[in-house]
Amino acid sequence: MANTFALILVVLTFLTGFIWLLDKFSWGPARRAARQLVQDKTEIALDDKTLATIHPENVIIENARSLFPVIAIVFVLRSFIYEPFQIPSGSMMPTLLVGDFILVEKFSYGIKEPVWQNTLIPVSLPKRGDVAVFKYPEDPRVDYIKRVVGLPGDRIVYKDKRLYLIPACEKAPCGAYKEVDQQYLSDKTFADEKMKMQVFSEILGEVSHKILNNPMRQDQLAYYYQQPGTYAYEWVVPEGHYFMMGDNRDNSRDSRYWGFVPAQNLVGKAVAIWISFEFYRKDADLLPTWVPSGVRFNRIGGIK
Repeated sequence: MANTFALILVVLTFLTGFIWLLDKFSWGPARRAARQLVQDKTEIALDDKTLATIHPENVIIENARSLFPVIAIVFVLRSFIYEPFQIPSGSMMPTLLVGDFILVEKFSYGIKEPVWQNTLIPVSLPKRGDVAVFKYPEDPRVDYIKRVVGLPGDRIVYKDKRLYLIPACEKAPCGAYKEVDQQYLSDKTFADEKMKMQVFSEILGEVSHKILNNPMRQDQLAYYYQQPGTYAYEWVVPEGHYFMMGDNRDNSRDSRYWGFVPAQNLVGKAVAIWISFEFYRKDADLLPTWVPSGVRFNRIGGIK
């Protein structure tokens, strides 16, 4: 499915660019020639305001010529380099909070054409532990952000709030499941959750990050995505797909519930928080508001 905003941006870029080219190489020279002809026939020098009334420039051409450089820069930056996103939910806590505004590196997983996301130039593949933005497989109009847990060919088990995996190997069998390294850090109350959560340090690949577990909530096995030939809590990542999970393990609708992310759905790698707003009052039971109540400068920086 095409990205509607990207399609509009492409159309605007090419339309204003086409008008800019016509004006630069055809309409503009004709306009200047007509004004010069009048100037040559006049004994006195005409000022710019008077000359502008001769063969006047169409307002559409004027606006298109002015807007084209701005639209072209936005198009290139957003489509191929970096795109800003806002974190709307707490599924990636404590790594990302509601009110974080992040930059997503669009070229991390290949340079893609902006409308249908077909790869034009392969760059690299996602690594285990990356925080990635992707088109939600069940509705590609929606952007999701999760952490890459499983790579193509991996076997994943999530049971009793513990993560196990067998990395992909060329020849089966690949060995026994190995528990992903987790270390308990502390109990902490988060405003978004309004309850005490367990904070763990987890290592995925070469990435060390924090995750949250809710000790009062059991695994939702009945709602997990059921892959044929596996247990309810087990998944084998197909070729060309990825298994994604939120860092807030008990408050994240991720691959455990809807399956795998095709490589074509990948948008890019989240690399930095460029601004972060606090959307909660410090009184009235921490009720959410629509107006930011402060800036969290301490959150600005890279994402792990």
